[in-house]
Amino acid sequence: MEIDSSMMISISGVRGIVGKGINPESAQRFTAAYALGLDGGRVVVGRDSRDSGPAILSAVISALTFLGFDVVDLGVVSTPTVEIMVRELDASGGIIITASHNGPEWNALKLLDSQGEFIETGQVDRIKSLVAGGENLFRKVGTFGASEKNSSADRIHVEKILALDQIDPERISSRGFRAVVDCVNGAGSRIVPLLLSGLGVDVVELFTDITAGFPHVPEPRPENLGDISAEVISRGADIGFACDPDADRLVLVDENGTVCSEELTLSLAADFILGKSRGAVVSNLSTTRLIDDIASMHGASHYRSRVGEANVIARMKQVNAVIGGEGNGGVIYPAVHYGRDAMVAIALILQKLSESGKSLSETVRELPQYHIIKEKFSFRGDFEELARRAEELFEGDIDRSDGIRIDMDTGWMHLRMSNTEPVLRVIAEAGSERETVDLIREAGKLTG
Repeated sequence: MEIDSSMMISISGVRGIVGKGINPESAQRFTAAYALGLDGGRVVVGRDSRDSGPAILSAVISALTFLGFDVVDLGVVSTPTVEIMVRELDASGGIIITASHNGPEWNALKLLDSQGEFIETGQVDRIKSLVAGGENLFRKVGTFGASEKNSSADRIHVEKILALDQIDPERISSRGFRAVVDCVNGAGSRIVPLLLSGLGVDVVELFTDITAGFPHVPEPRPENLGDISAEVISRGADIGFACDPDADRLVLVDENGTVCSEELTLSLAADFILGKSRGAVVSNLSTTRLIDDIASMHGASHYRSRVGEANVIARMKQVNAVIGGEGNGGVIYPAVHYGRDAMVAIALILQKLSESGKSLSETVRELPQYHIIKEKFSFRGDFEELARRAEELFEGDIDRSDGIRIDMDTGWMHLRMSNTEPVLRVIAEAGSERETVDLIREAGKLTG
């Protein structure tokens, strides 16, 4: 099978435009190639709420059962919920059908190992090679598998969070929080209200209808979250929570309706956990310097990894980190599982606020202040040449482990090709908006 050139295949999943890249045929071949690397047994599957999900799910289940695997179908559930259930059910692996923050014209297969974690680069390369080859991946051996539905996943996930040593539901409940939730009608639409109810929070559901489609651009960035901002103000809420379609990323809205930078989610969660537990924190190269400051305040070590959940997790295991994640709103707390988890982030941040007695805006104001800008540029040129020119243009410490990151006295910049979209990502951060805009403007000239 010829793999469409528009597809994005990496440790972040097999992602493509529906019809052109992701369709029943390609989904079945990628699933079969993945399954041939498993040891048999059963595979856990789940999906987000996009319209193409049921058809792709059907193709995935068909491929797995034909190859002799039993399938546990969780239905519409978050990515971290599938990750948890792989281990809970002692499965050989898991597949989540979601294109995460991409729009409805995209879909993807996120592929998990027996630990409920993203498969490694070598496995991705093997799968891609098998799919692109001409051999029959469906040679029947042994008996067919069976498929069963499981509706307990959200409950199990929430129970694990409520049982954390660091979480005190009664204390959170005593604060009398009111929260507005925008789950973009995606996979978090049921589990986020379920968790908040378990924490004694008064929940205002904004976009939590999994049958209604995405009500706005699904990536939870400030420019896409005007509705929840207005709803927090009109309802007199204490906080707002916004997720992406598969609920592994979280963005916060304060009591004044101000949409916080997605970088603050990990920063606040790390500040809370490092105040409770001794250990290291890990973030990727595109994450704010605020993490360095927070680690320093707690006398903790901060390590950086390449971008991508699997890369962050690998580094966390190397240094035995107590918390980690990515600046896109993804928090990884190993006490629950090794995976970005919006629900875990919600619980940690509510616990932090309940213990301090402060509002979210007061908490944010107490932190060192930076301004970060994240841009995407269409770029089909030679990245190595672009990186060489960047080194000449900007003076600072260079990290070439993932694209190029340049740390300067006044700020930093990270340029890399995206794992999930056909674009060049440029992230810059400095102490003021003007300085950051200048860095982005100069970087943008490199793409011309």
